[in-house]
Amino acid sequence: MITCDLCGKAKDCLQKEIDGRQYDVCAECWNPLAQRLEGKGRKIRETVFLPPRPVKEREEEEEPLPGGPPKIWGALEA
Repeated sequence: MITCDLCGKAKDCLQKEIDGRQYDVCAECWNPLAQRLEGKGRKIRETVFLPPRPVKEREEEEEPLPGGPPKIWGALEA
């Protein structure tokens, strides 16, 4: 049996981390506390840097000019 840090009674308690500190809290104390704290946590936003896009070498053919015939890409299935 462990003494609950919230109610002070000797009960089967679980260790919970709140604001970086460890507390021994029984289920009777934890359930109402968890309901009040629901949705109030910090939102951690991380910046993710993606690798640069690979540089494609331009093909020798240039893109068609506006108003010119379109370039058609396709493949034959064998």
